[in-house]
Amino acid sequence: MLPVNDPLEAVTHGDPYPYYARLVAEQPLYYDATLGMWVATGSAEAAGVLTSELCRVRPVAEPVPAALATSPAGVVFRNLVRMNDGERHAAMKRAVSIALAAVDLDEAAASADRWSGPLIAEPAAQGNRTQALDGMAALSVYVVGGLLGIPDDRLPQLASWVRDFARCIAPGSNPVELERGGVAAERLSDLLRSLAAVSAEATDVGLLVSLMKEMRRDEPDGLALIVANAIGFLFQTFDATAGLIGNTLRALIDQPELHAELSGKPKLLGQALQEVLRYDAPVQNTRRFVAEDGVVAGRELCAGDVVLVVLAAANRDPALNPEPDRFDIHRTDRQSLAFSSGPHCCPGTALATTVAAAAVGRLLADGVDLAALVDGSAYRPSANARIPL
Repeated sequence: MLPVNDPLEAVTHGDPYPYYARLVAEQPLYYDATLGMWVATGSAEAAGVLTSELCRVRPVAEPVPAALATSPAGVVFRNLVRMNDGERHAAMKRAVSIALAAVDLDEAAASADRWSGPLIAEPAAQGNRTQALDGMAALSVYVVGGLLGIPDDRLPQLASWVRDFARCIAPGSNPVELERGGVAAERLSDLLRSLAAVSAEATDVGLLVSLMKEMRRDEPDGLALIVANAIGFLFQTFDATAGLIGNTLRALIDQPELHAELSGKPKLLGQALQEVLRYDAPVQNTRRFVAEDGVVAGRELCAGDVVLVVLAAANRDPALNPEPDRFDIHRTDRQSLAFSSGPHCCPGTALATTVAAAAVGRLLADGVDLAALVDGSAYRPSANARIPL
C-alpha cells in the first residue's frame, strides 16, 4: 500500500491510521508548510482548537467562498448556522437544535427502514452496486425530506439537487460543480420557500414547522434563514450518513464475528455505530480560521492562520480512548470528536445515527452480500469525508 503523504491525502487512503498514530505521538499540533496550514491531530489539541474563542468556521475577510459569492449557493451558504459565528450563530444554533430535538426518531427510523429497501438493498441484491451506493448517499435526503414535508414523488429530484449543492460547496469544487450547485441551490430554495408558505398554516408538527417556530419569518432575513437551514438539514447529513453506513459495512466485512453478533442481536447496532464513529470516522477532518493573534491549544497563532483539525486522528489518541486501535462495540466511556466539539458540534448526531442504523439493520435482515456492495480499498474523492466505493 502506498504511503500517506499528508492529512488531506489520508482521508481516502486504504489505511491512514498508522500514519495518524505517528502524528498523534510525534506532532499533535504542527505547521505543515506544504499545505500552508497548522494541523491538530492530538485529542487535547483538536479540542483546544474547536473550543477556542479565537477560531472561526470561516475566514473573517471571506465569510462566503469567493467562488460562491455571486451564486444562489452563496446566499444559502451565508445563512447556514454551521457557517456563522458569534451571536448570530448562537441564535441560529438554538433554533436548529430545538427543531431537531423535536424530531420523532422512531418515525425517522421507520422511514429509513422503508427507503433502505428500494434505495440500497434491492439494487444490491440485483448486482447494481453503483445504484446501491448512490442510494446510501441519498437515504438521508429521503428521510429528512419526508420529515420536512416534501412529497415522496419529489424525493428523487431532491436527492439530486442536494448532491449537486453538497459538491458545490466542498473544498476544491470545479467550475461544472459550481454551476450545477448554483442551480441546485436556486431550486432547493424555491421548493423550501413554497413549503414554508404552506407550513405557515399547518397545525401538525414537523421539522419545517418546528424550525419556523424557532426562526420567526417576520424577523429580518427570517425566511432566508429558514430556507437555508432547512437545506442545511438535507445536505449536512448527506456525506456523513453515507460514510457512516459504508464504514460500518466495512467493519462488518473485516470482522465476521461482529457480523454474526449484530445479526443475532440487532439492538447492538447503535453501539456498533458509535464505535465506527470513533474508529473510522466518516468525516475525518474540519477546518478553523484564526481571527486574532493569541494562544490556541497551547501555541501562539496569528490572525489569518488556518488549522486543519484531524478528527479521525484525535479519536485514535490513546489519551482519549485506551487501546484506540481495538474495535470494541462494548467499549466503556467511549470518547469521540466525530461530530466535532464546542459551539459548532453537530446537533444532528441522533438523527444521522438513527438513519444509518436503520439502513445497516435492513441490509443485515435482507442478507445482502456486503463484500459485493462495499470495496474497502477505494473511497470517494474528498478532502474531508471517508466514504467507501
